[in-house]
Amino acid sequence: MTSDLPSTSAPRWKTRTYITGGLAGLAVGLLAAYFFARVSEEHGVEPGRIKTMDALKLAVALLSIIRQITDIGAGNGKK
Repeated sequence: MTSDLPSTSAPRWKTRTYITGGLAGLAVGLLAAYFFARVSEEHGVEPGRIKTMDALKLAVALLSIIRQITDIGAGNGKK
């Protein structure tokens, strides 16, 4: 009777994947912020607001990366 109930705990690989992805995202985000601040400092300017078009370009690039990661996870062998 209890075997018919869905499992409430996530598989171990799933938890490991979330933690690894979160840490990778944190590292990439901190590295990007560091380079953004460093370039602004080298040019002697205080970084202003990011322009809308620049934000849209970054969003499209991020969606493309997420799609590629999803394709890898699906294991469909696309190249």
